[in-house]
Amino acid sequence: MNTTSAAPDGRVRVLVTGMGVVAPNGIGQREFWESQITSRSGIREVTRFDPVGQRVRIAGEVDLPDDLALGRAEGERTDRCTQLASAAALLALRDAGLEGADLSAAGIVSGTGWGCVQSLEASHRNLLEGGPEAVQARFTPMAMNNNTPAFIAIRHGFGGPCTVATSACCSGADALITAHQMITSGEADLVVAGGAEAPVTPHLLAGFDRLGILSRANDTPQQACRPFSAERTGTVLSEGAAFLVLESAPHATARGARALAVFAGFGRSSDAHHMLRLHPRAAGAERALVRALRSAGLRPDDVDYVNAHATGTPGNDQHEALALSKVFQDRGTRPAVVGTKSLTGHALGAAGALEAVAAVQSVVHHVIPPTVGTAPIDPGIDVDVVTGEPRESKVRAALSNSFAFGGHNAVLAFTQPGHTS
Repeated sequence: MNTTSAAPDGRVRVLVTGMGVVAPNGIGQREFWESQITSRSGIREVTRFDPVGQRVRIAGEVDLPDDLALGRAEGERTDRCTQLASAAALLALRDAGLEGADLSAAGIVSGTGWGCVQSLEASHRNLLEGGPEAVQARFTPMAMNNNTPAFIAIRHGFGGPCTVATSACCSGADALITAHQMITSGEADLVVAGGAEAPVTPHLLAGFDRLGILSRANDTPQQACRPFSAERTGTVLSEGAAFLVLESAPHATARGARALAVFAGFGRSSDAHHMLRLHPRAAGAERALVRALRSAGLRPDDVDYVNAHATGTPGNDQHEALALSKVFQDRGTRPAVVGTKSLTGHALGAAGALEAVAAVQSVVHHVIPPTVGTAPIDPGIDVDVVTGEPRESKVRAALSNSFAFGGHNAVLAFTQPGHTS
């Protein structure tokens, strides 16, 4: 496993030097990590609107504290998605010691699947109820998906590249990959990247339920999302945001930054199969996993932990397990596999970023949290799912999987910092 300052292809190594997260199961890194270790779920009955009449009445909601919330004026000009992203980005900057720093050369990349959908839905209601004159002028900038990275750039003075990644449930992972490419290409030495989503609305809750992928375990919300379980009934829609501070190794060393992990590489692919149905042989997911290993200079034996996409839907979990089995079948022991969505729910375009944080935290702490609600494990799933108690284990390398509607696949690889300067 490569631990020098250069990537396998000779390019500069990319370090994770800060992280910020606002999730249903925790605000900030510490609370997010403790919830994983103690198996504390953030899934509950919907409070952001009255769910009466909905077949699904549970979701993952974020309780944003006052000190991270925007002021009234800014709040009225920004969508819920942007508000969550702004809070997570601020926490990431604080964690990296960059709050108030000169970011005029730094980049910002935000990933989202649905983006500022709450502003769109609210304005549409105004149009239907009051006609064109009821549509507010601020609606247009509020509802554009690039509002999120642009708002963060304006707020903190990011003067480098500023963009948005939209690839359904791969959006957060793709945002991190975009940032990695910015750094290795020399476009920027420091990029803050992640994902945000605020999809807990009546329309989206009903729409995802109509697809048949949401759990209707309304009476037991904290056990509703059960990845890899023989009794899994579907996923749970959730909101949240997470951002990571990424830096070139020389830049981080020059400012004396602490390295949490190396963002060692990534792999992407397309199933090129169907908008909703999974590839029967998991070929696209397998390709993304293999490419991530190659990009990071890893062998299958180097990987100790996989944060799985693991939505808790019958087809997805089996599909992912098949891909993992094919990639790791020839190694001596299987990597530990965890499904974080059992605690967070599925935050769609933010999921890849939330789970990247979880993967890095296991690299830092050398502890692998359990997946909740998995027992009894589906006998058709042949992977080492961590259940019950946290597992202490040296995590040399961790993968984080994201697989999305449309056949998008993205896998991120994180390793121990080692010698990085």
